[in-house]
Amino acid sequence: MADNDSSTQAQSPLAQAQNSLDHAYNAISHAMSHPNETTINDAKNALERAERAVDGAGNNPNQTVVAALENELAEEQDNLSSL
Repeated sequence: MADNDSSTQAQSPLAQAQNSLDHAYNAISHAMSHPNETTINDAKNALERAERAVDGAGNNPNQTVVAALENELAEEQDNLSSL
């Protein structure tokens, strides 16, 4: 039986950043549609994780993708600040 290496492979920093941003987007959208202390705190925490992930991806040689992640992060920061 062959092992499936892809299931245990570590994610690249770019993939981690995109996944964190996706999670932050979902958390912020939920907080915007159901604003309460819990959803807003969840959104803040998700955004902080996304900020760290995007910072971690910043040294990637593909600066076009990094810039897109930074733009998406800025949009989510703006969305959260509107709550």
